[in-house]
Amino acid sequence: MINPNLFLNLFRDKEGQSFPAGEYVFKAGDQGETMYIVTEGEVDIMEGSTVLDTVGPGSIVGELALIDDEPRSASVRAKTDCRLVPVDRRRFQFMVQETPFFGLAVMKVLADRLRRMDAKFPTSSADLRL
Repeated sequence: MINPNLFLNLFRDKEGQSFPAGEYVFKAGDQGETMYIVTEGEVDIMEGSTVLDTVGPGSIVGELALIDDEPRSASVRAKTDCRLVPVDRRRFQFMVQETPFFGLAVMKVLADRLRRMDAKFPTSSADLRL
């Protein structure tokens, strides 16, 4: 079983970036070279003006851009004042290689997020099921 606090435990003491409530961490369509670990506060994951999900400490955002090299698929905006630790591509690849549970935890986040979106918007993702 994956420890739900894995990301928080690994990155809690790393230097982070502060974002005041309302500020965008990144926007859909931006090129992404960094994912973020939320260590304090909450951020909204958004498509346009629709909030798809709100995540807090121990969660990750922006991981897709490091996996598929595509532009950001959603925007992330600080819901509250928050602190996020950036993880660049090099560190991400190192963590996946050296800490297998890190890679599994990223996959679990992706699976959980996909299942929540599927439950929240069943008609929009029904065509994607194999």
